[in-house]
Amino acid sequence: MKQEVTHYDWVSITLHWLSAVVIIGLFAVGLWMVDLNYYSSWYTTAPHWHKSIGLCLMAATLFRLLWKRMKKQPAINGSDFEKISAKLAHAVIYILLFGLFISGYLISTSDGRGIDVFNWLTVPSMGELFPDQSDIAGAIHEYLAYTLIGLAVLHAAAAIKHHFINKDNTLKKMLGVKEK
Repeated sequence: MKQEVTHYDWVSITLHWLSAVVIIGLFAVGLWMVDLNYYSSWYTTAPHWHKSIGLCLMAATLFRLLWKRMKKQPAINGSDFEKISAKLAHAVIYILLFGLFISGYLISTSDGRGIDVFNWLTVPSMGELFPDQSDIAGAIHEYLAYTLIGLAVLHAAAAIKHHFINKDNTLKKMLGVKEK
């Protein structure tokens, strides 16, 4: 008889919290970068790091989705509405992330140059696929980023609500805390 999974494994926990920190960091750097001018010493360095870390996050997100398929996940706590909302929110978070990855790629490669990932490898460019690609993709990237951060705040608020109001183990499962 299979035992019920009550907590996330260390790989899932690490990927979750690492992704959270990276997403918040990329958002903050993205806000800061838009005000850099050509004469700033960070004008080329910050975008290089932003793109490199973003592409690493994409790889980690793909791995995370594969890992979720391979590992049994603990049940979601709460009412039917909360369970459906949580599943929908997680799906939308992944959709937003992939929208950000694609729009970021389209911004960065519209001039025909590939994206250097920490000078380890270059992701090739497909060039400009449609007129005003970098401007349109840039606007989409910005709106998706704000939407993702807003949904992440809701996600965190729901976990905190479960912990302090419902007094269940929703947050503890993702922190790796075992119930006594």
